[in-house]
Amino acid sequence: MSAVTGTMEGMAFSATSAATAAPMVGRDEELARLGALFERARGGQPTAVVVAGEAGMGKSRLIREFTASLADRADVATGRAVDFGGTPAPYGAVLGLLRDIATQRGAEALWRAAGPGRPALLLLMPELAESPEIAASIPPPDVAPTPERLREAFVTAVESLAEHRPLVLVIEDLHWADEGTLTLLSFLLRVVTRGRLLVVLGWRSDEGRRADPVRLFVGEAERAHLLERITLQRLDRASVRELVASLGSTDDIDAADRLDERAEGIPFFIEELACCTDGPLPDTLRDVLLARYGQLWEDAAAAVRVISASDAPLEHDTLVALTGFDDERLNEAIREAVATGILIVDDDRYTFRHALLREAVHAELLPGEHAALHRAYAEHLQALMDADPRRDLQAALAHHWRHAHERRRALVAAVAAMLSAKRRYAFSTAARFGRMVLDLWDQVDDPESAAGMDHLTLLQRIASILRNAGESERALAVVDRALSEVEHSDVEPALHARLLRDKAVYLVNLGRPGSAELLAESLDVIEHAHIDDPTLAAGVLNLLAARHMVAGRADESIAMASRAAQIALEAGSDQHLSVAFNVRGASRAHSGDVTGGLADYATAHKHARDANAQLRYDVNYSDLLTVLGRYHEALTVAEEGLAHARAAGLARTTGSLLTQNMVQPLLELGEIDRVDELLASDLELRTFPVFRMYTTTSRARALSWHGRAEAAQALLRQQQSAIAAAAVFERQVWFYGLHARLAIAQAADDPDAARAVIREAIDDRGERTAHITRILLDAGPVIATLRARGDGVEDLVARVDDAWKAVPAALRPATWERVLTAFLDPNPDALARAVESAEDPDMPATFRVTTRLELARSLVAAGERAQASAVLADARTHAEALVHEPLRRDVAAFGEAARRRGSSGSSAIRMPHWPSSPAASDRCSTSSPRG
Repeated sequence: MSAVTGTMEGMAFSATSAATAAPMVGRDEELARLGALFERARGGQPTAVVVAGEAGMGKSRLIREFTASLADRADVATGRAVDFGGTPAPYGAVLGLLRDIATQRGAEALWRAAGPGRPALLLLMPELAESPEIAASIPPPDVAPTPERLREAFVTAVESLAEHRPLVLVIEDLHWADEGTLTLLSFLLRVVTRGRLLVVLGWRSDEGRRADPVRLFVGEAERAHLLERITLQRLDRASVRELVASLGSTDDIDAADRLDERAEGIPFFIEELACCTDGPLPDTLRDVLLARYGQLWEDAAAAVRVISASDAPLEHDTLVALTGFDDERLNEAIREAVATGILIVDDDRYTFRHALLREAVHAELLPGEHAALHRAYAEHLQALMDADPRRDLQAALAHHWRHAHERRRALVAAVAAMLSAKRRYAFSTAARFGRMVLDLWDQVDDPESAAGMDHLTLLQRIASILRNAGESERALAVVDRALSEVEHSDVEPALHARLLRDKAVYLVNLGRPGSAELLAESLDVIEHAHIDDPTLAAGVLNLLAARHMVAGRADESIAMASRAAQIALEAGSDQHLSVAFNVRGASRAHSGDVTGGLADYATAHKHARDANAQLRYDVNYSDLLTVLGRYHEALTVAEEGLAHARAAGLARTTGSLLTQNMVQPLLELGEIDRVDELLASDLELRTFPVFRMYTTTSRARALSWHGRAEAAQALLRQQQSAIAAAAVFERQVWFYGLHARLAIAQAADDPDAARAVIREAIDDRGERTAHITRILLDAGPVIATLRARGDGVEDLVARVDDAWKAVPAALRPATWERVLTAFLDPNPDALARAVESAEDPDMPATFRVTTRLELARSLVAAGERAQASAVLADARTHAEALVHEPLRRDVAAFGEAARRRGSSGSSAIRMPHWPSSPAASDRCSTSSPRG
């Protein structure tokens, strides 16, 4: 019934059970599809597929058959997600993949392939440092590893290795994956664009709730066309008969059909029931699963019971220690369990043939057996860590101590597991262990000494972990719980100040008001308690200065940043000093002191000695230059920042902020192809809501450029309420929203909507920032269109002119002023000068068209039809070069109207606003971004 290969005494052996020796039936189509996906990947198109199905459908068997069929055509790395009693092991599957790759390609090759962020791999595989070559190349730890660097290193390694030889990554039991693994997988699927890579995921689709993170991951990846699905269906009657016959259980068709009625076409159940065809079939599923177990002799049954307490496959030496058997006795027991079809040998480790079998056997344990077995596991794991402190087994240890009812030891291990997962940036897993600590807290005497921290510090850390896991709502709830305890206890002032600071940060992440007030309160606590912690004080002051800055309160921002700079200077903190000048420079520039602001940014750059300060400088300075209309400089700074992000191993994470800062000046410069290319690479990987608002407005403007007004409007509508709420305390978000709405109005041929946006900007009583200048410049073409339609625009002209003159002179570029003045008071001479100004390299590119179009209107009105025709032809050339669909439409419509009026002998032409084009809102460029 089984093929068994013995080994030397003291070592494991390989075996194949009868239950898995039967040929796979009813899966030819699915196997062929996996083969086709592999060929696509082998051809250079990275591909991902999830093999889905309910428990027992043969997902793992199909994947094994597929990978076996690859022979020497590809390297196959396999990882398995592991669940410790409802808490997934952090990066369990990813660690398996990396170790498989290191075994096949070599640890040194993996290290080299991971690029600049390679030191982050040591978070998961500290054993890499045992290689002399790797140890000699580990850079000094001047930059702390981050989750972004870990993701970047993993993806860079996979992409690089898949360039040289096809690589297949297999993750089994995806339904037990932690969110760190899911985030990394999402990142991998979105950013890998080259290499012969195939990702195969095995997922039990009947596991988890509708809001389960794995189910959400699969759904999002499918909607984004990043992941294909192969769903395994139940076997039909013919396939069941074929499977039963291949198992040699019976040749009786009626018996096979009775078995099918009970198994309902599920291959695993068919195999289990096939061993009972000579007698009555079991009454329940539990009886089915335990039928084979009941056939075992005592030693084999004891070994199986021990393995049932492990969520992961067990190594031979571990099983020797836990059973107390010598090698020969254990090998005999395992041979029997394998031959009976309960266990399989998986890469020199022992595991159940199916998770359902393990669950059924484990449920058979008596309470005393259950606790004793988990205690044995915990003691063994503790002995392993005592022998080798580098081994991190805290997650499993917490699980086993808890099931052994050793609550204090479970609390100690859970705290260690939480902090370990946090160090490895597996924040969701860390949060689950944090909740375990909270559950155990009141069940233990003196929990503070066991945990090594007080309750408030624990809450603060758990809230921070939740925030980093992307669960800002939960983080806010936990920090609120901590602050409520502060009111009824004597708390260290520094901890109180940090809790207030943290809550402010969580509110910012969620795009909600109240952060500035909390930071001011935190600052009061620091000052009144005379807390001697300059780093804390400078950090809070910088955060408060930044909140005032984005709210447009320049004077308050400058004051706070100046205080932060003084404290940072006295403390010798270059990082806080750089941030202080960074924030102060932006506020000075927005208030009209551009020269002073740029000087502050030069100082910020001088003190940006670490990667984080440098990248913050790159992000904020490039943004300011865009606001000032210095688009080429902004683009240069953002591109240099992206190079810095790449060097730090953050090109596709923090670098996405810089990518967004490249999109804005590129749009203004009319480089829509580059904009489309950048927007096609998803900029919203696990970002906070505020950042999604910015990327949404950029996408809406790009869609409008292509004439896709309806798509742009639908996209903006998704974020409109969030933008409106954030506009009160983050003015830049509001101005970006206005700009997007103006673009949509133009694309939708709706000048009335455009006029409403301009009025809204002028009438707004909120704080003003330099962003208003760009909105007012766009008012020029809006007024020209309304005037051409025959609308009275005198009031709007006066209000725009007053608003423009109210802007500090340093924020009104001379070229912009000449162009706007010509639109407000048009005549051929002024518009001719505006056309010349529109040729300035930093003038928004669309004005090359709109100034010429308005000049053509003015010339026609003056009877200069020949000259108007030449100017209009020039406008058409520029509109075509920009591939700007609404402007193409406007120029073409004006030309057609001019010809019609000319043929009737009339020199007066009154344009019907942005002339209608029935297909304008649905026209789509072939290079349009994903939206």
